[in-house]
Amino acid sequence: MTITESVVDSPNPWVADHIRRFEETAGQPRPGISDLLLTTRGRRSGQLRRTALAYVRDGDAYVLTASNAGADRHPAWYLNLTADPAVTLQVGAETFPATARPASPAEAERLWPMVVAEMPSYAAYRDAARREIPLILVTRTG
Repeated sequence: MTITESVVDSPNPWVADHIRRFEETAGQPRPGISDLLLTTRGRRSGQLRRTALAYVRDGDAYVLTASNAGADRHPAWYLNLTADPAVTLQVGAETFPATARPASPAEAERLWPMVVAEMPSYAAYRDAARREIPLILVTRTG
């Protein structure tokens, strides 16, 4: 996926503000928290969609949590990347193409403690959700 066409930011006001702060701070909107911008292709609209997410690293992979703040439905960005795993990441000032995939059950079991250690709120989201919260591994392709 190349970002030469227009990108639509999340309609969620908090996320849209987070994206704006990310851009204003060269990728450091929340000191002490690793944030990135993820661009997916809308599974129905075909439009490029951008959201801001926290991440942890596992080797070369960026680990994302499809928590949707503990809601009982998956976030739209997760549904989009399961339909088209070619995504774009912006980490700090660097933007690059990447491929996303859900973590296997064994990977998720190993990764959840790392995710919760970095973002303790994910433990509460996991307890609140009536669904399995997927972890996503995103790796650079270019």
